[in-house]
Parts: sequence; C-alpha cells; structure tokens
Amino acid sequence: MRTKTHIIFDMDGTLIDSSILLANTINHVRKCIGLVELEADSITKAINDTTINPAQFFYESDQFEPIHEKHFQEYYLSNHHTQTKLYKGMDSLLEKLSESHSLSIATNAYDVSTMPLLEALDIKKYFDIVVCANQVKIPKPNPMMLERIVSHYKEDKSQFVMIGDGNRDIEAANNAKIDSLLVDWGFSDHKDAICDVDELGKILGV
Repeated sequence: MRTKTHIIFDMDGTLIDSSILLANTINHVRKCIGLVELEADSITKAINDTTINPAQFFYESDQFEPIHEKHFQEYYLSNHHTQTKLYKGMDSLLEKLSESHSLSIATNAYDVSTMPLLEALDIKKYFDIVVCANQVKIPKPNPMMLERIVSHYKEDKSQFVMIGDGNRDIEAANNAKIDSLLVDWGFSDHKDAICDVDELGKILGV
C-alpha cells in the first residue's frame, strides 16, 4: 500500500467517532415519528450491516422519507460539534498523509451534515473532494462514489485505496475494482483488520 498515491476514506467509524451522535440522532427521529428508542449498540451495529434495509430498521419505513431527513438534520446539526470526536491519532495521520498523498472522502452521510462536521473538527482542509450519499444516484456499496473520485483525479485505479470500517466500504471498493483496507476501531467488529491508527500509518508509509 506504500505505493498508493490517492486515499479514499469513509467518514463515520473510520475518521470520526460519531457513534453517540448517530444513535442520539436516529432516536430523535424515532421519537418525532412516534417510535420507541432503540439501544445505542443496536443502532451502531446496524449502520454497517449490508443485509438489512436501514430505513426499515431505523424508522419502520420501506425507504427514507423527507420527514426522516428533516428531523435527522435538526438534531444532527445542533449537536455534531459536541457529540463527535476524531479517533486518536487521526488528525496527525491526515496531516502527514496530505503532504504526500491526495485525500478524499466517500460517505453515505448527506452533504448538509457532512460538511459542517468536517469543518467543526478542522479536517476539511485535508480533502480534495468529498462525495456524499445525496450526490450520487446509489450510495455505497454501489461504486458510484468511488468512480466519481477516480474520475476527479483522472488517475489509474491502481493508485487508489479505500479505507473503511464496514462491509459497505469494502464492497464498494471491490465493485469499483480498487484496493481497500478494513479498520477495526469503528462501528463494526472484524477479524484480521487494522487495529489502530498508527498501524494504518505504517501500512500507508508515513
């Protein structure tokens, strides 16, 4: 992986520990639409579960509706600056990587919540391009996000690696035919994954 020049990061669970925020936000939406709260652990585990319909699991709906997004954003944007944090060592890693690599983000979050969060944590400056779920027809694990990023740089796919904490990230990379790395400090529990940020930096050669 030391020869890779372009690194695509997932956001939630990879760069940013937003587990508390996401659990609280989803439960806020549930309360607003008359549903009982879910356990926080069940929410974070479901975020990366590609076998479920997330709209059905979180909101008992066949698909996400505008009312879900409205309530989601009202809580998320009011609390993202107090209920999130970077994973330990991530800011330093991004700073080092940005000196020798091109960095981007592919996230299934919407841009209206993603951009303020990146600004609040002071890491937006490290990324050339951020592709969010509402900017493509189909989000991860579909390869559209990653293909848009590759197209932005106009470089061969062999130069790219996708880094994420969930199956959606790895499947998206496989579907886009680019390499990937799985980390184990996010919302999932994996075997044979990268266990800490320092280890990831060594693999990437910084």
